[in-house]
Formats: sequence, C-alpha cells, structure tokens
Amino acid sequence: MIGFEYYNPAKIIFGEGSESKLVNLLSDLKTTSLLLVYSGDFIKTLGIYDVITDAVETLGIRFSENGNVVPNPSIELVRELVEQGKKDKVDLVLAVGGGSSIDTAKAVALGIPYEGDVWDFFDKGVIPEKVINVGVIATTASSGSETSNAAILSYGQWKKGFEDDRIIPKFAIMNPKYTVNLPSYQTSVGIADVLAHLLERYFSDEKNSDTTDYLIEGAIRALTVNAERLIRDPSNINARAEVQWLASVAHNNFLDAGRTADWGSHRIEHELSAQYNITHGEGMAVVMVAWVRYMAKVKPWRPALLASRVYGADPYDYSEEDRALILSEKLEDFFRKLGVRTRLSQLGITDEDFEVMANRATANGTVGHYVPLDSQKIIEILNLAL
Repeated sequence: MIGFEYYNPAKIIFGEGSESKLVNLLSDLKTTSLLLVYSGDFIKTLGIYDVITDAVETLGIRFSENGNVVPNPSIELVRELVEQGKKDKVDLVLAVGGGSSIDTAKAVALGIPYEGDVWDFFDKGVIPEKVINVGVIATTASSGSETSNAAILSYGQWKKGFEDDRIIPKFAIMNPKYTVNLPSYQTSVGIADVLAHLLERYFSDEKNSDTTDYLIEGAIRALTVNAERLIRDPSNINARAEVQWLASVAHNNFLDAGRTADWGSHRIEHELSAQYNITHGEGMAVVMVAWVRYMAKVKPWRPALLASRVYGADPYDYSEEDRALILSEKLEDFFRKLGVRTRLSQLGITDEDFEVMANRATANGTVGHYVPLDSQKIIEILNLAL
C-alpha cells in the first residue's frame, strides 16, 4: 500500500425528504446570492424548483437561474454564467441534475472570482486563489461529481478536466425518488459510468492494496445485483438508492486510498465524446471492454484477479490472459443486458479519426498508469473497440 492523503468535506443528505434540509444548508453557508444551473424543465416536474424558490424566498437570497446545460458541457455556457454570476455577486452555485450540471456549476464557481478566462484552469492548470461555494441536488446516479474534486469541460474538440479539493460541493442532497422516472437509457449509461469509475480504481499496479481491492470488488458486486434488479423492475426504490449511493462511493476518492488508479480509459473516452458527442457512460462501456481485451495480451494480472474474485474464473483452469479475456466478455455481457452499446461500429464510428484522437489524448505525454498509453497503443485499443 502506498501512502496517501484523503480529504472530502462534502456534506451528504441522503434519502426521502432530504431536499427539506435546503433552507438550513443555505443558511449555514450564509448564502446571499444563488445561481441555479440545470437542464430542461424536469426540475419543475419533480417539484425541486419550488423547493429552491421557497428556500431563497424564506432566506431573502438573491436568485438567478439558467436551464441550458447540455451533456458534455461546453466552455461557452460556463463563460456566460461566469459573467452573470459576477454581475449578480453570486456566492453559491446550485446544480440540479447529474454530472453535466454539476461540472458546469464547479467551473462557474472557479470563474466568478477569477480575473482571467475560466478555461485557463482546464487548459493551463492555473491554481485558483478562491472558489465560491457549490451545492448539489442530484437527480441521477452516474458521475459521482456531487462529492468529487473534479470537473470536465469541452471546448470544441478538446475535452479536459480540472481537479482541486476546493471545488468539492459543500453539500449534496440525494433523494433516490428523483431517479425513478429517468428514461431507461439514462439509468443504464449511469450504471455504466459508475462501473467505469470502480474499474479505473481497481486497475492499479499496486499489489499490496487488500483493503481497497475488497471494497471495490464488493461495490462491483453490489452494483451488478442492483442493476439487475432495476432491469426487472425500474421502480425498485431500494435498488435506486443503492445505485445512487454507489455512484458517490465510486468517485469520492476514498477508494483511491493506498493505490494509483489508471484513468487511461477515461482519457480515451474523452476524445470519443469530444469528437462525436456520444454519451460518456456508453463511451466508457465501449472503451473499457476493449481496454481489458488489450490488457489481456499486455499485462493481464489485474483484470485476471477481478475475473477470479468477482466473476468466478478459476485460476487453476485458466491462465491470466484467459481470465482477463473472460472479464472482457463478462463486462460486455453486462453492458448489453443494460441495453448499452459496446462497439464503436454500433455508434456509427469508424477508424477515420483514430490517429487524430490518439495524438490529441497524448499531446502532453502518455495517459494511464497501469500501462502508460502512447498514441499507437490508444489506436490499438480503439481498433479492438470497433
């Protein structure tokens, strides 16, 4: 086990009726001007909008809103919201929705107190001197951004991330009932995203990490069981609750303790979603299946271990390479059960842009830690994903 520091100050309010705590949360943070960011009218259908407007009215908080967030959020909207936030002297950005709304809110919170262009944080690695507060009301179970220190933004065909503990939301309200009426596709790609976060952390080259090994394996088992329950009965509120909590567990960095996660697959997927605007969770399903298949030939020990411990591939009957290939098959079968596509060809993507994406992904050097990937290795993985 390698040394580590762990810090996560996000206050989590989980369960039915958790939104009723919003007044107290805003009051505790001494909020005076709130900017609400979301996507579409679903927050009014769910009754969340009324909860928010009642809270700001009760506390006398200045209120502004923008409902134009889109998947794979772009810098253009963030810049617009930063200007609005500066004008309104916003001191808390409240995101309602999933990863796109939350990442937008985090970026806006970086940009409001900053004199330069907010893209500097993502492109130049500028360290913020100040970040305003972020709060979340989560309505999906996917990205885990509600308790993470990361945000992802797109700028044209560039998709980049920024990490800093100061953008961890101050609070996250998580009421599983808000996820019940999600379209089945959104539920499925969310589950795929959660699994991808668990797998990225599991695929570490650290051999002495029993505690987090077993925690991640248990989380994968729990996710699989509850995903299957939701396939049978999408209204199962207990399964919804389990998956929503797993989304946060998978990405609040606790499972990084004592190990170095990989993240190579995410870097490949970011190029795919930047190039083709595909849904991140579905892109991760495609890439993860191919990545494991590639590692079966190159460095199979970690995928083989997971295949044995979670999927029952007997090490006496199968070699490490065979077990890694079995894992790839098991993952693909699971994603297919969810109704998620697992091949680039199913998404209408050919090898035309592979070199462009691979070069862009490695512009600052190799990506991934389990096996560092250069542009040629990324192209090989993308070919396996066709």
